[in-house]
Amino acid sequence: MSRTRTAILAALALVAGASGTALAADPGGVGTAAVPCTVDYKVQNQWGTGFTAAVTVTNQGAAKSNWSVQWSYAGNQKITNGWNAKIGQSGAAVTAANESYNGTLATGGSVSFGFQATYSGTNAIPATFTLNGVTCNVDDGGGGPTDPPDPTGPKVDNPYSGAKVYVNPEWSAKAAAEPGGSRIANQPTGVWLDRIAAINGVNGGMGLRAHLDEALRQKGSGELVIQLVIYNLPGRDCAALASNGELGPTEINRYKTEYIDPIAAILADPKYASLRIVNTIEIDSLPNLVTNTGSRPTATPQCDVMKANGNYQKGVGYALNKLGDAPNVYNYIDAGHHGWIGWDDNFAASATLMKEAATTEGATVNDVHGFITNTANYSALKENNFGINDSVGGKSVRESSWVDWNRYVDELSFAQAFRQQLVTSGFNSGIGMLIDTSRNGWGGTARPAGPGPMTDVNAYVNGGRYDRRIHVGNWCNQSGAGLGERPQANPAAGIDAYVWMKPPGESDGASKEIPNDEGKGFDRMCDPTYEGNARNGFNMSGALPDAPLSGHWFSAQFQQLMRNAYPPLS
Repeated sequence: MSRTRTAILAALALVAGASGTALAADPGGVGTAAVPCTVDYKVQNQWGTGFTAAVTVTNQGAAKSNWSVQWSYAGNQKITNGWNAKIGQSGAAVTAANESYNGTLATGGSVSFGFQATYSGTNAIPATFTLNGVTCNVDDGGGGPTDPPDPTGPKVDNPYSGAKVYVNPEWSAKAAAEPGGSRIANQPTGVWLDRIAAINGVNGGMGLRAHLDEALRQKGSGELVIQLVIYNLPGRDCAALASNGELGPTEINRYKTEYIDPIAAILADPKYASLRIVNTIEIDSLPNLVTNTGSRPTATPQCDVMKANGNYQKGVGYALNKLGDAPNVYNYIDAGHHGWIGWDDNFAASATLMKEAATTEGATVNDVHGFITNTANYSALKENNFGINDSVGGKSVRESSWVDWNRYVDELSFAQAFRQQLVTSGFNSGIGMLIDTSRNGWGGTARPAGPGPMTDVNAYVNGGRYDRRIHVGNWCNQSGAGLGERPQANPAAGIDAYVWMKPPGESDGASKEIPNDEGKGFDRMCDPTYEGNARNGFNMSGALPDAPLSGHWFSAQFQQLMRNAYPPLS
């Protein structure tokens, strides 16, 4: 995407006739003179932590045998390399001087150069440029949808940069009521809209408007992100009964008219235009169409139905299209996790499927700001004690029973690689990733202090891995889990934020069948006595006992998560 400065310097507000061209003060002090020089500074490409820019300087003053352009950044931009100029930087101040071959700059002549730089937070275009010490004007580039954002204008590159994130008072109160819970009760978590009734509030709880109103109160005069989980597809989560939803496989019209349309109408209310609204779009469902259909041993009849009717793609596309219309709304599609789509057969196919969903029902890739991985899951952020390229006794780590030929051993490496695959599949190069770290810390006494023994590849991996699950396919209320990295913006290359999208302490599913009116079935993967299925290699489920329905408060799990937090809680 390209960006160009559109505002003409306020300090140079003299206007020649009605042309709208700002004039610099006459350096000779004889009243208004011709513009001494103009600078056109364009950000050509921008991604999560870097950008490239092109600068063109036009000289309207006396001819020059050498030149030097100077400016200062308001942010933390750092130039790493350049071309067609000798570029140096001291703090925020940048000097670009001519090379030996382009020092001559005639009256009316122009010279161009470019560079690559890093940044975090905002990437504001410099306000003032000088040529050989004389202040230039900045070309009015005409603006456009990719220009730097203003409070009512286009989207920012990373909504989490420079912003607070909404603390859900309902979750916060439950956390604070737990012994020791006040240590994390002020952390931001996602607001789950997991059924139609949640839009207006369930059982006297806060609805969407109530959360947005509270977000405005928390915002004050700064920037604030509120995180919503859009989660109610027809035939939702076709391979996991505990998280089945209220809509049947064919009820795509109800999804559109009774669920997405009312949410879109609320988000478009000008009252909420100053909030940065992040939507996590439909966790878990899309990857099922790749991994749990057809002749695969993990296939389910329910997933085959959803693949045949296309309602997952239609629902996601409709949600992206309708919710993405507001300039302050940022859509992140759920992208599973490394232990689900990190294998060769699943990796590129999942990205292709997500591109298909993002270009149906009127949606385009421009409706997608990024993707989120590990939502409500347990995959370790970074495994430090072994890597995918390690080998023991002539056997690759990929041959271990834990890794099982996966290409990735942790969530950070997967998210960064999958981002590149998504770009290759047709998504915009500026997309950012979120990683849910709410329950993937794996601290406590069971956390290995170093690598496992080199006796064989399984001992090496199992002895060193932080993720203590019995199998990477286990997902329900996992025993031994802990809180992970605290929510933070710009934590790593290509990653917009670590988030707690799944509120710690909310159950993944019931340990036994519990009748309910929420459409939630009993999944044996939540039963600690279950001996598994093809999706977890026929291993024990590793689930905690006595768990309530998904989304309901699970005090024992919350206490475990705090006890095993990594980084530890103080």
